[in-house]
Amino acid sequence: MARNVRRVAPRAASLWLFATALVTVVPHMAYLPLWTSGACALLLAWHLARARSDGARTDRVHRLAMLLVALAVALAVRMDFGYFFGKAPGIAMLATLLCLKLLEGNSPRDVRAGVLLAFFLQLALFFDDQTLMAALFALGGALCAAATMLALEDPEPSPWRTLRSGATLMLQALPFLIVLFMLFPRLPGPLWGMPRDAWEGMTGLSEEMAPGSIAELGLSSEIALRADFSDALPPPSQRYWRGPVLSEFDGRVWRMARNARLAQPAYAPAGPAIDYVLTVEPHNKRWLLALDFPGAASDGEVAYGSEYTLLAERPLRTRAQLALQAYPETVVGLAESPAVLDAATRLPESGSPRTRALVAELAADTDDASQILDRVLAWFSTNALTYTLAPPLLEDDPVDEFLFDARSGFCEHFSSAFVFMMRAAGVPARVVTGYQGGTVNRVDGTLVVRQSDAHAWAELWLPGRGWVRVDPTALAAPSRIESGVSAALPAGETRPLMMREGVAAEALRALRDRWEALGNAWNRNVVGYDRQRQGDLLQELGVERPDWRTLAIALGAGLGLLMLALLAWALHQRRPGDDLDRLWRRFGARLARRGLARLPSEGPIDYAERVAQALPERAREVRVIARSYARLRYGPPSANAAALTRELAQRIREFSPQ
Repeated sequence: MARNVRRVAPRAASLWLFATALVTVVPHMAYLPLWTSGACALLLAWHLARARSDGARTDRVHRLAMLLVALAVALAVRMDFGYFFGKAPGIAMLATLLCLKLLEGNSPRDVRAGVLLAFFLQLALFFDDQTLMAALFALGGALCAAATMLALEDPEPSPWRTLRSGATLMLQALPFLIVLFMLFPRLPGPLWGMPRDAWEGMTGLSEEMAPGSIAELGLSSEIALRADFSDALPPPSQRYWRGPVLSEFDGRVWRMARNARLAQPAYAPAGPAIDYVLTVEPHNKRWLLALDFPGAASDGEVAYGSEYTLLAERPLRTRAQLALQAYPETVVGLAESPAVLDAATRLPESGSPRTRALVAELAADTDDASQILDRVLAWFSTNALTYTLAPPLLEDDPVDEFLFDARSGFCEHFSSAFVFMMRAAGVPARVVTGYQGGTVNRVDGTLVVRQSDAHAWAELWLPGRGWVRVDPTALAAPSRIESGVSAALPAGETRPLMMREGVAAEALRALRDRWEALGNAWNRNVVGYDRQRQGDLLQELGVERPDWRTLAIALGAGLGLLMLALLAWALHQRRPGDDLDRLWRRFGARLARRGLARLPSEGPIDYAERVAQALPERAREVRVIARSYARLRYGPPSANAAALTRELAQRIREFSPQ
């Protein structure tokens, strides 16, 4: 009885699969737990060490070790995340299994299974990130995967030729990709049910503000929003991007109160309008961070909070882009309800005794809100409070400790203490969080607002003036409003790299501007190609009602035309295959006389392997002939194809299966 010989994948295919796993797993490491990244790195290193010694052999001990490693990884995922069925644990598990697959075996079947797993993980990159960088990583991984499959069929190619063949295959698929991108119906949600943790890990403002919470964002250079202004940029004093309004205070943490949602703004926009296009990064909340105060929207896709915020219909889990108008001279809240004003003066019954005593002294002889405001502002200006990105830890009473002990803090300390003082004096006040400022990208002219521009200010209600913005941070650090966080920090305080002065930092900022301008174009033209833009494009092409039936017909017609064009191109190519076909049929006919006729579904390499097992004394000649034929028939065009064809003819003439 003949023994079933297990096929071994060519060494080149194993090396390409290693490259595929490396390029696929590395970008996931930014989102995976540290232990998962370490495990993947160890498994990849183990594979390299094993490949240098004996990469083909897998005994029982080795397979048992692989099984134990897989069980340990599954147990660690369960213990770390607490569940299996979610985005994060799923990707952690699959990334580790892909690295483990390299060690499990090296048959062609193992290689193909590894490639399929790599393709899924390349798709999963877009669960966390849809930027141009993620697309480049996915493209690189797909190119390595294509090279892996090519190396399975041609085991002795040069790496560059394999890579070039893979790139050629991907370029040939590009027309189909473009047609699918332009015509595939856009859906309002994902194609499948997302796991419960799909939107975790997004950074940004919270519905609460505790001492130090905004200072943490001040260290991040991630982009929060972009704004394209049709005219000149508004002055820095008007660049307040309004977010959560915090009206409830428990002595340490400020929180949002219940905010009614309105179909139209609760004010009449007044004064000159500022036109701009706002692009907000996803943060899994509803607020849109518009400039004060947005005009009425025309498309009905936004709502208005009763505290003058602009809200999305659902949490922002993808990048949102809106054309907006701002009216900074609008007066709001002139007829504010007594219930709202009463809530805006509430304080805990106890706490902050030194601050309460100070307020009692400042407001001893007046109950006029404007006079009290002037006195509190004067106290802030003359008491040498310091603005810092590294505020001290305030443990028991953050208001008293900031004003009288630490005397240094970030914007949340200033706004919290100021609002507390105004409430203690009986003046309605609340904290507003959001962003202030932004920097202009010198390449595309977009105003870029980062997490480091996160800010908190105060809003007071004054009779006859309504709600009025007051920024107490500007009293201690006026340059914070005009020039940003870095300019306002004390001399000698350590700044994040991109906030520093010097030639090197300036060069890095210039590079960042170019890269972010490229990313902005990617977001606008690729990620931002939504149903509305697809419909506009089709209407420009003469399609009056671009519903899903029309899109399906157009998609089928487009792909069909592409297939016909490729078929016509293939039929008109000058094919050396006429001679090749005759040579290959002659070779097959000789083997058929030995009872080794080629099966209709059998490719040249598979046919050669079967013949090699039946005629081991002719195995080398058969394999060389089959590979030469496959390279000439299916490989990229070669300048010396005629010489190679003559060489193949000579080999077939000299071949005898006897």
